[in-house]
Amino acid sequence: MPSPYPALFAVPGSKAFSAAGFIGRMPLAMMGIGVVTMVSQLTGRYGLAGALSATIALAAAVAGPQVSRLVDQHGQRRVLRPATLLALAAAALLLLAAHYGWPDWVLFVACAGIGCVPSLGAMIRARWAALYRGTPQLHTAYSFESVVDEMCFILGPIISIGLSTAWFPEAGPLLAACFLAVGVFWLTAQRATEPAPHPRERTGDGGRGTGGGTALSSPGLQVLVATFAATGAIFGGVDVVTVAFAEERGHKASASVVLAVYALGSCVAGLTFGLMRFAGAPERRWLLGICAMAVSMIPLLLVGNLPFLAVALFVAGLSIAPTMITTMSLIEEHVPRAQLTEGMTWVSTGLAVGVALGSAASGWVIDAAGARAGYGVPAVSGAVAVAVGFLGYRRLKRPAPGRGGSVGQHGEHEERNVA
Repeated sequence: MPSPYPALFAVPGSKAFSAAGFIGRMPLAMMGIGVVTMVSQLTGRYGLAGALSATIALAAAVAGPQVSRLVDQHGQRRVLRPATLLALAAAALLLLAAHYGWPDWVLFVACAGIGCVPSLGAMIRARWAALYRGTPQLHTAYSFESVVDEMCFILGPIISIGLSTAWFPEAGPLLAACFLAVGVFWLTAQRATEPAPHPRERTGDGGRGTGGGTALSSPGLQVLVATFAATGAIFGGVDVVTVAFAEERGHKASASVVLAVYALGSCVAGLTFGLMRFAGAPERRWLLGICAMAVSMIPLLLVGNLPFLAVALFVAGLSIAPTMITTMSLIEEHVPRAQLTEGMTWVSTGLAVGVALGSAASGWVIDAAGARAGYGVPAVSGAVAVAVGFLGYRRLKRPAPGRGGSVGQHGEHEERNVA
């Protein structure tokens, strides 16, 4: 069977915005783990390192949907550039404060400013949706973007941890900031593929449900966001605990390789998933994916060495991308087209909140009981995700009439990916 992936790039400009999105998303995989590595090296305090990483994620959870909502209304170029400049200024403050040993509160202020970073994954997917909405190619495009996400998480931790441990502690976050600047300004220079904005005054609905309301008013989206808050705690916990676990065994730099294997599992699954079509309701596959992610955390409680941990994380990664791709199908059924970027960002926000909680909780557990005990945090988080998914399942079975950009595609069983 010929691969559908090369055909995606027949549209002029698609290669360029996808490449810009790849570079601009590298900080997503580099900044949090880079801050953990930097602060733990400079201070030896994993509790502080986890709390700072959590602050970045929480700030992104607050600012991200607002930035994306403005993007839906005013366009990517007008909003992303000033938001990025603010995040870059905050990153510079963080590096200076960490290097010169400034008070902890300065570190937290800087991390809060970094949270203004735009959700580049949502921006790229919005461009694909503008090109291929209503066609089977959109499924392939979202699956391809899931692979790009995982490639970032394969390369990002290796680069960030590797530079910070082999060169100087601030190197990882510094390079992440450079990637952000290049990716955002390259992307926003590409006007031909930028989705048309939906100004509030042009929605024609009195400001309700599109320009004037919020995508989070959708009950189905609320379930997705709540579930992915628990899922994010899995990711945040795994990142922080894996760094500490590798350090306890005298191989801290190996944490980047182990985390890359985790992302590799998701990458392989996402690439395969994009070639497939499925029968049945997507919400069932979504719930099955959440359950698989939770069950895959149990073996981590039994790990005793890094090779075993790498194998366990590879298997755990196999459930990530298919679950995220299916999530996009559900988002498009429960969110108005004019709020698609905001809707995708709200799910990313749920993940960010979870990453914050998982990072902070794992840091505290590590400081109190050691790294191996820290894997209890993602295990508990997985159980919470399953519970929320089952409790909200009925809401996902009732898409709102007239919502989304793919209701007509649901019969084709189109899946989606969200960053």
